[in-house]
Amino acid sequence: MTSPIIQNSALRRLFLDRHRLLAPPRGAGKGADLLQLIKELGFVQLDSINTVERAHHMILFARRQSYRPAHLTRLFERDRLLFEHWTHDAAIIPMAFYANWSLKFARDAAVIKGRWKNWGRDGYEEKFGAVLEHLRTHGACGTAEIGRDEKRSSGGWWQWNPSKTALEYLWRAGDLAISRRDGFKKIYDLTENVVPDRFRQNQTPENDLISWFCEEALNRLGVASPTEVAAFWDVVSIAEARQWAETAKAESRVIDVEICATDGTTRPALIRPETLAGIADLPDPSNRMRILSPFDPMLRDRQRAERIFGFDYRIEVFVPAAKRRYGYYVFPILEADRMIGRIDMKRSKGVLNVTGLWPEHGVRFGKGRMARLLAELDRMARFSGCHDITFTPDWLRT
Repeated sequence: MTSPIIQNSALRRLFLDRHRLLAPPRGAGKGADLLQLIKELGFVQLDSINTVERAHHMILFARRQSYRPAHLTRLFERDRLLFEHWTHDAAIIPMAFYANWSLKFARDAAVIKGRWKNWGRDGYEEKFGAVLEHLRTHGACGTAEIGRDEKRSSGGWWQWNPSKTALEYLWRAGDLAISRRDGFKKIYDLTENVVPDRFRQNQTPENDLISWFCEEALNRLGVASPTEVAAFWDVVSIAEARQWAETAKAESRVIDVEICATDGTTRPALIRPETLAGIADLPDPSNRMRILSPFDPMLRDRQRAERIFGFDYRIEVFVPAAKRRYGYYVFPILEADRMIGRIDMKRSKGVLNVTGLWPEHGVRFGKGRMARLLAELDRMARFSGCHDITFTPDWLRT
């Protein structure tokens, strides 16, 4: 039997819908509305780079124009409806998912113990008791407050002493939790002081947890291969995702489809029958222009973004300046269902400085599009606390 084919235009609409970028960025952007948005996304990646605003704030602002950073802080630090841990990277995750994270805790503990030993991080396991006692006695703390008399490890990029390594390990293993961030520094505490009791109870068998991660990944991707399902949360293995897919297909919960890339090639993927049936009912995308974080979930998988949108994006933070094609931290630009370019800008002393705009091939910035870009830059400036916008003379690179 021939698998159904999802054309590229329909694939874009589905992908943008599941990443909450199909509709205009309306909504309260705080409280229950913000929490629901994060649940629908699954998580929001954290990143320390702050050239305009940090990644997690830009991700949420792109979907809610009324969002402000204090709204996320309130949900995380006061209401305890979010927690911080790892997916493919550090992320803010709905507390409602915490019980299922027991699988991630166990797997991270096993993996990083062996990895850190290979990296020469000896002695940190001997510090577990002292670290836990320090937190019980003194309360939440950062890495600077423990192990002050210990020698830092040499080599490697972490430069951690044994107590700092123990602190990080206990967090990754679930014994500790992040209470808050001071600036961007993690403040750790005992899990029971951060995670409400009702979220810490989990007796779910491992196989059911594996299924949950796979099911919820597909829900948020809309259509995906087993490899993409496994990569979404970065908890289950590709082999486990493939096994889940075979079971789900046998039970008719998912079916095989072919999805079309921008170059006309197709590749196999999985989709729920009801999702496939609902694609025709998805609305046309909003023509609202949005400047995205380089870590926006729709761009996290660079190869998938290139297949679906024809957008070749590589962050150049770690590329020497002389070898950069664009810039240190260049922001992708989305308009309707097209990636139309990338822009280099930076906040400095209350001014948003725009130094470069590179349109994608075939994209012209005429009067109407330029007006939409300037409107988005104005919104971005106000969001990041800037009172003015400046442009270098050669900022439009045609």
